[in-house]
Amino acid sequence: MKMTFRWYGEKDSIPLSYIRQIPGMSGVVTAVYDIPVGEVWPMDRILRLKEFCDQNGLEMEVIESVPVHEDIKLGRPTRDRYIANYAQTIENLGRVGVKCICYNFMPVFDWLRTNLKTEAEDGSNSLSYRHDELMALDPHDLHLPGWDESYTPGELNALLDAYAGMTHEKLFENLVYFLEGIMPACDAAGINMAIHPDDPPWDMFGLPRIITCDESYDKLFSAVPNPHNGITLCTGSLGAGRDNDLVAMAKKLAPRSYFVHLRQIKLSGELDFCECGHLTEKGSLDMYGIVRALVEAGFEGYVRPDHGRNIWGEDGKPGYGLYDRALGACYLYGLFEAVEKSTK
Repeated sequence: MKMTFRWYGEKDSIPLSYIRQIPGMSGVVTAVYDIPVGEVWPMDRILRLKEFCDQNGLEMEVIESVPVHEDIKLGRPTRDRYIANYAQTIENLGRVGVKCICYNFMPVFDWLRTNLKTEAEDGSNSLSYRHDELMALDPHDLHLPGWDESYTPGELNALLDAYAGMTHEKLFENLVYFLEGIMPACDAAGINMAIHPDDPPWDMFGLPRIITCDESYDKLFSAVPNPHNGITLCTGSLGAGRDNDLVAMAKKLAPRSYFVHLRQIKLSGELDFCECGHLTEKGSLDMYGIVRALVEAGFEGYVRPDHGRNIWGEDGKPGYGLYDRALGACYLYGLFEAVEKSTK
């Protein structure tokens, strides 16, 4: 297992010099953020990013993410050009030692929350989701936390219209087409693709979700058996689905889990949840059981503490402050060490 930390590049408020001080930290998970989606990441930009990591003694073996262009998800005629560009980016990343790319295939929104600063009893705040609040919004006049600056109203409505009539089956076919197009580049570069589950794992606003449960992965691996086709096991995303047994899934999926996001959530009602501290006792997910299942199944991939609270007066990027994620990394590292030593 290699413990890693999400870093948003040069504009991140958290310097690499702080991240390297977290015990057990091997590297950062990062990306080139200002290249238009669908265009090739040039080598000079990739090398600049890696130089920052190298100077701070941190590996850059995981990229999160190389975004998938909406034309690929929609299956438009232009998709072949974007898939070719994606394959070239994979080859470029392989040249600098990248081993894993986390990506998602969610239409329009790659995550949805209704509040980015829900206050807890202890004074910390974190992301939360209330289904009734989301469903009460007008799909043609959406204002969503974290997304209002990503799309203009016209762009968003055009995208939602483009997906009208998109079925789960067709979206899955488009995912398979994409993966088959990039697998040769993955073979050549030695890079594993790790698809992130849908967050949260159910349809909304007429947009289908296709990576939501155990059966989704059976279908994915059957359609594209190449071992470079793997997953990001995100406990927070999958854990929001009440029918998902995270311990059983971790054990079964460990061989194809190249990246693991360990996030704790507290479930309430039928679909609502709030993110919380990483400890098992703080939420609804058995973090110890999940880690134990991964270790016993031979997991040797990358891990990162996923989404933390804002604590101690920190006013950072929602979910991505320094302090709580650093605490989470130490807790998770301790779980892995204890389980690994107890199972030898």
